[in-house]
Amino acid sequence: MNKKTVVLGASENPDRYSNMAVKKLTAHGHEVIAIGKRMGKIDGIEIHKTPPQVDNVDTVTLYLNPTHQAAYYDYICALHPKRIIFNPGAENRELEKIAENQGIETREACTLVMLSTGQY
Repeated sequence: MNKKTVVLGASENPDRYSNMAVKKLTAHGHEVIAIGKRMGKIDGIEIHKTPPQVDNVDTVTLYLNPTHQAAYYDYICALHPKRIIFNPGAENRELEKIAENQGIETREACTLVMLSTGQY
């Protein structure tokens, strides 16, 4: 099943886990919206510097340090995703509580591992 996924913290650097996640999500047939500090592309997927308005988001997967996440709280909540995945290093209890209060599932997990093990 295709799960529209917003990757927050996307990077053109192929050594970054966010870059690997965009590639692996795409390879698994998921629609990806990549948002990062700098514009660019990952295998043809545009990295947006300004978060675009997106509908029907299943998952937001975070690759941002918690100190950089606060600027995106309203954006993330406005997407009304079914879940938010806090990848290692992105764990943020404050955002988890905000999301859970809005009925959004939260998971502290690794998107790459979830895709590899069929848990995505």
